[in-house]
Amino acid sequence: MLKIGIVGVGKMGLSHLSIVNTHPDVRVVGLCDAAGYVLDVLSKHTGLAAFGDYRALVERAKPEALIVATPTRTHAEIVRYALERGLHVFVEKPFCLSVEEGRSLVALAARAKVVNQVGYHCRFVGAFQEAKRLLRNGAIGELHNYRVEAYGPVVLQPKGSTWRSSKSEGGGCLYDYASHAANLATHLFGMPAGVGGSAVHSVFSKGVDDEVYATLYHANGLTGQLCINWADETHRKMSLRVEAWGRNGKLNADRQECQVYVRGQGWNVRYTTELTGPVRYYVRGEEFSAQMDYFIDCIESRRPDNVNSFAAALEADLVLDMIERDAALGPRTTVAREVEASKGSIREALARWISGKPALQRAP
Repeated sequence: MLKIGIVGVGKMGLSHLSIVNTHPDVRVVGLCDAAGYVLDVLSKHTGLAAFGDYRALVERAKPEALIVATPTRTHAEIVRYALERGLHVFVEKPFCLSVEEGRSLVALAARAKVVNQVGYHCRFVGAFQEAKRLLRNGAIGELHNYRVEAYGPVVLQPKGSTWRSSKSEGGGCLYDYASHAANLATHLFGMPAGVGGSAVHSVFSKGVDDEVYATLYHANGLTGQLCINWADETHRKMSLRVEAWGRNGKLNADRQECQVYVRGQGWNVRYTTELTGPVRYYVRGEEFSAQMDYFIDCIESRRPDNVNSFAAALEADLVLDMIERDAALGPRTTVAREVEASKGSIREALARWISGKPALQRAP
């Protein structure tokens, strides 16, 4: 019987609790949260031991694995504490807010030889798994461009302060929302060599970004775009979509279906209902149960390297870090700079930019 502790029992923590608490090979030995009233209610109605500090949970309840579903800023500290004590760890996405912290935890998990997984549930969606299979098999030929989009109604008006509205706590739309797209992009298309044209904007939020746009460049010439907006009220909930163009066709995939167009053959569509296997216990979506059962299976079969490991999640963090750094630089050798420098017309500036001539001197 695998003993599991859960740190953070907000929306995702409660979801994970409901799934693992029904697993026949798991016993939840303790819960931890900063909110005392939440712990009181859960302890009363579940009978589970409740702790206000994750260290007390680890030391007194002695779990063999830890599920961490706390604000992103706290991930590195809690995960490190667990790894140093030889615990298997499942942590919610994004992995870390610091690439350096992420690299350190990847190395520590490798030394500890424990199962480590990050909660990127989209990798367990049947349509995206089918997209991975088709791309791996070259169904649409050599790829030349792709687009990953994520839209949703998270922030639709100015709000009061929460951990999501703090850059240092949750990372804003870039880390909390775009991380899904970045993780799926690296999974399907590989790690980009660089990014460019990054734009990170606030719409309603004051302290964080609400939309992210960037172009990804791969060493083999492949390019891709990430388009993320969590201030889009045209979507009832998060909508994640992938498009890929190859020399022999096109592929589209989202939560509902995977479509592939092959030249000379036309379109073929497979739906999530036929691509998704049954799960032991359903909560919110099959992918949430599938990823948690996969984590438990990896522990039972002693497989420390898995499809959603810390190392895989670090790739997404690296992409986010590149986007953040690129956006901070602002526009570089652009027509806009030429216009500003010359105070001339856009047509005149464009001609100079294309010809490679230096910008005109600023008028006194």
